[in-house]
Amino acid sequence: MTFSNSQRHAKVVLTRDLGPDVMPLLQERQDIELVVWAEEHECDRKWLLENVAGAVALIIVVTDKVDAELLDAAGPQLQVVSTMSVGYEHVDIKEITKRNLKFGYTPDVLSDAVADISIMLALMAGRNARETMAVVNEGKWPEFNWAPFLFCGRQLSASKSSPTRTVGFLGFGRIAQATLARLVPFGFTHCLYASNPTSKPSPARDNALAAELRLQSLRRVDVSTVAAESDVVFVLAPGGAETKNLVDESFLRKMKKTSVLVNTSRGTLVDSDALAKALREGWIWGAGLDVVAGEPKISADHPLVKEPRCAILPHIGSATIETRIDMATLAVKNALAAISGEQMPAPLDLTGQ
Repeated sequence: MTFSNSQRHAKVVLTRDLGPDVMPLLQERQDIELVVWAEEHECDRKWLLENVAGAVALIIVVTDKVDAELLDAAGPQLQVVSTMSVGYEHVDIKEITKRNLKFGYTPDVLSDAVADISIMLALMAGRNARETMAVVNEGKWPEFNWAPFLFCGRQLSASKSSPTRTVGFLGFGRIAQATLARLVPFGFTHCLYASNPTSKPSPARDNALAAELRLQSLRRVDVSTVAAESDVVFVLAPGGAETKNLVDESFLRKMKKTSVLVNTSRGTLVDSDALAKALREGWIWGAGLDVVAGEPKISADHPLVKEPRCAILPHIGSATIETRIDMATLAVKNALAAISGEQMPAPLDLTGQ
């Protein structure tokens, strides 16, 4: 199903209806022809290839693959591709750069929502939420009598018996720093992080952040140190070939038996089979995942779904009403700014791409 304003000028193609809070930004413009895939399911590829012809702007979501075929179908007048996401693995950035197109994405606006769910997953994994909820949901609670250590998990916050806490991050961007700020009230005292080896150290930023959050230490270290010394590890690095299976069997074997792994970035960063083995054999305490390699094709017989100490969510990190409205608004504003010759609010730096 399609609806469009055919009497307008600059053609803008949108692969989803963005709702009543955002659509007026496009619908009320008198200088564009708006073409929208109005169904509630994924945009049909054939429809997109047919309707993108002549567009000056293409506004997409993560399920839309942007490659040479689609860009060829759009034609040489295309100026900008804008995605309603912070990740852009679904877009061939080399093709975007080669054609001298502008590219917009939606960083920052989802940092708080993803940080919130990262903390939630750390709590769920440590406190055996999946196992204990199953006891209730399956009607088995009456079968259990109270016992001193029944249903006990690992405490996220500092305690009298464990007064220090160390968090480790793989990747230390906006979401990682927002997550760190949320951990401070839990009594976390130390922070370790590993970044892309090609990125420059930021000692001034680290010192300032440690002082602001009143941490005893904040250090950039190697990946092995993050694994070995952290009470909870948050995977928040970008996806892609360079970070595929960054968390592998070797990494997991270095982690503490009492530690928790949380991945709210990209499923490809964690070797699912290795993690399932680690949970099954007790190398770590638990795992909380918002992303899994191969999603959404994750069935009940997936190795991680079978592990009771692995809490899995269906990639809902940014899924709050507030955040999705902000993301959609930014994606639209990126596109409109580009075709108006104005500075885009959130352009991807294509230098070196």
